[in-house]
Amino acid sequence: MNISPDATIFWQWGPVSLNATIVFTWLVMGLLVLLSWLITRNLSVESGLTRRQMMLETIVSAIRKQIREITGRDPDDYLPFLGTLFLFISLSNFLAIVPGYQPPTGSLTTTSALAVCVFFAVPAFGIAKDGVGRYLRHYIRPSVFMLPFHVIGELSRTLALAVRLFGNVMSGTLIAGLLLSVAPLFLPVLMQALGLLIGQIQAYIFAILATVYIASASRAREGGAPKAGGQPTEGG
Repeated sequence: MNISPDATIFWQWGPVSLNATIVFTWLVMGLLVLLSWLITRNLSVESGLTRRQMMLETIVSAIRKQIREITGRDPDDYLPFLGTLFLFISLSNFLAIVPGYQPPTGSLTTTSALAVCVFFAVPAFGIAKDGVGRYLRHYIRPSVFMLPFHVIGELSRTLALAVRLFGNVMSGTLIAGLLLSVAPLFLPVLMQALGLLIGQIQAYIFAILATVYIASASRAREGGAPKAGGQPTEGG
C-alpha cells in the first residue's frame, strides 16, 4: 500500500513520469470546471430557481459570510481565490469514496503548492489594499530588529499549512487502508466515513487560515490582527 499518491506511477518515460498526484489533481480541476459550467449556465434572477442554482447560492453565500466575518471587508475581492482553495481541497478529499482514487491532498507536493499559493497571495492582497510602502513597513514594527522574526513567521506558517493538511489526509487514508486489510468490512467503512468528515474539516481549516493570513496582511498598516467580526486589535 502506497502512503502517498506520488508513489503510484501510471506512466513513465525516462525521467518523466505521470503519477497519481498529477492525474487526480487534474481530474479534480476538470470536475470543478465541469461542475461550475453545469451549475452556472442558465442562471436566473427571477423566482422559481433551480435546485442547482439554490445549492450554488447557498455555498457561495456561506463562503462570503465567513470571509466577511474574518476580514470585515467586502468579500468579493477574496472570494475567487479563497473559494477556489476550499472547493479544490473539499472535492479532493470527498472523492476518496471512489474506489482506486487517491486524494492529491495526501501528497506533500500538492499541499506545499497550495501553501505557496497562500504565501504569495498574502503580500499580493496586502499590497493591493495598502500599497507597497505601508505593507512592507509592518515587517519592521515595532522595531527593525523584528524583520527576521516576521520573515521566519511567514515561512513557518506556510510550512505549517502544507504539513497540517498533508498529515491529516495522508494519515486518514493510511489508517483506512490498514483496517481494510486486517479487519472486517464495517470498521473500515466507518473509518472511511470519518475520514471524509475530517477531510471536509481540513478543507475548512485551510481556507479559514488562509483568510486570516490575508486579512492580517490587508490590515498591516493598522498594526493589529483581525478578530472575528472584522475588528482589528488595539495597539501593536
